[in-house]
Amino acid sequence: MGKNKVEQIVIELVHPILESEKFELVDIEFKKEGPHRYLRVYIDKPEGITLDDCQIVSEHLSEKLDEYDPIEENYFLEVSSPGLDRPLKTEEDYIKFKGRDVEVKLYEPFNGKKHLEGELIGLENNNLNLKVDGNSIEIPIDKVAITKLAIKF
Repeated sequence: MGKNKVEQIVIELVHPILESEKFELVDIEFKKEGPHRYLRVYIDKPEGITLDDCQIVSEHLSEKLDEYDPIEENYFLEVSSPGLDRPLKTEEDYIKFKGRDVEVKLYEPFNGKKHLEGELIGLENNNLNLKVDGNSIEIPIDKVAITKLAIKF
């Protein structure tokens, strides 16, 4: 079964579980690493995800996956937090994290750089708006490989 089909089925199965627990679905990955396949479900909530939260979702989702058996091959199920450097995936993420520092990796150089770090201004008209070194810049979102929260120590 194709990666996108698996991810769509998992979204449908996990959505009621997350809704009942008031968790947010951040991302789903279904990928092969070495000889094994992994189904990773990343969840979050405003106060952060605990190990117990991950266990609850993992147990309920595992039951649903066993019941419907949508994935023919063997895989490992992992449920976790997206981490401190959480990727921004949806328009809601860009709204929620406005004003935060982000790291942006690009498919091709923009003003000579493929990696930028700056303050997230927002996402508007399919452009990622950042403040980098005091200057506001707009990058077409289709040029962005990944945007994630920057970790500052």
